[in-house]
Amino acid sequence: MGKEYTVQEALKLAIQAEKDSMDFYRRAASVTMNERAKKVFELLANEEVGHLKSFFNHYKGGDFGDLMSFMESPPNKKNATYLALEKAIDEETHEQKALEIALKEEKSCIDQYTIIGKDIIDPLVRGIFERVVKETQNHYDMIEDEYMHIMTMVDKSDQDIYVRE
Repeated sequence: MGKEYTVQEALKLAIQAEKDSMDFYRRAASVTMNERAKKVFELLANEEVGHLKSFFNHYKGGDFGDLMSFMESPPNKKNATYLALEKAIDEETHEQKALEIALKEEKSCIDQYTIIGKDIIDPLVRGIFERVVKETQNHYDMIEDEYMHIMTMVDKSDQDIYVRE
């Protein structure tokens, strides 16, 4: 059985997770040469900012300081996802690896937020977690599409062409 979180504990975890994801996507975008993949990473980083703000607006603790300072603070370079990206940067296939890491991270967030959200009593905060789960699933789908494109697999935009031929 998982841990039951207070609203504030759940928000604190979510805030840090969204900051870590934002930093990951910004870093991935900065090292990606493929323009399409770069745009995907930039879009994802911006969407993580929106999630971060949603959670931050309901957080009562003061350990993050103000929102802008927190968002501009250096990345947590001990975060496993960020470390995996840094390792992948040295490889020729870093865009592929970055997308693979992103898929795992988004799936983990979906699972974690779904579990946490079930135990939140406050309907407003629970609604935020539910909305972010849906948006994170959209992120997963977008990353998966870009991964298929990078790997020269059939992506959703080409499926009709290949199915009919």
